[in-house]
Amino acid sequence: MTESLALLKAEDLSKRFGGVQAVYQARIEVLPGSITGLIGPNGAGKTTFFNLLCNFINPDRGKIYFDGYPIEKLPPHQIANRGMVRTFQVPRVLSRLTVLENMLLAQPQQTGEKFWNVWFQADKIAQEERQFKESARAILASVGLETMTDRYAGSLSGGQRKLLELARTLMTKPKLILLDEPAAGVNPALMESICNYIQGWNREGITFLIIEHNMDVIMSLCSHIWVLANGQNLVDGKPEEIMKNDRVLEAYLGKDD
Repeated sequence: MTESLALLKAEDLSKRFGGVQAVYQARIEVLPGSITGLIGPNGAGKTTFFNLLCNFINPDRGKIYFDGYPIEKLPPHQIANRGMVRTFQVPRVLSRLTVLENMLLAQPQQTGEKFWNVWFQADKIAQEERQFKESARAILASVGLETMTDRYAGSLSGGQRKLLELARTLMTKPKLILLDEPAAGVNPALMESICNYIQGWNREGITFLIIEHNMDVIMSLCSHIWVLANGQNLVDGKPEEIMKNDRVLEAYLGKDD
């Protein structure tokens, strides 16, 4: 990969929890406009690596650059404001708010967030709210949740919550979305729909980095794949190269004695 073109670049990332070295000197590069995969056997450190990239946990060492800017010391909300957002393996929604309210909370830089603007810019706030609601409803409709806008998020099924979390990321107008197992726990029909949404959003200019255990999904979506094992880089390459790599097969299947 070409260093100067990387939208996201991490190098020498390491994290230890007590006596466990979860991630050690790991690196990754994600090109703009790509769908990039991150795979590895259970316990490889993939989710920890995601958490480090977003600064949900602080690295012991290493550098992270997003869009050419160092972000390893920024809090997660500032990283999100710069255009890098993530989802979780188990969707996180605010159960006692409606689906529409969950969407609106994701909208960054709202005029009404500042205390005095409530009195001095009431008209602007009202106009923004109408625009944000219109945008939120359009996004919800694009993922088949248009009839759920007024339902409490806590009443949604697991698959619907996953769709809501995906839709909510679009409210931030992201440059890069990190997806943690988007196909986990969903039926094949919904899995196919999620893959179609990802490909559609990618064609519209959004870059993706995806953790996924479903190899059919990762191989069909991704143009480049990075493999972790025991918290360290194993190999990276094109899907067809990864599928034939003996080191990858050994990491997943173990050695035959």
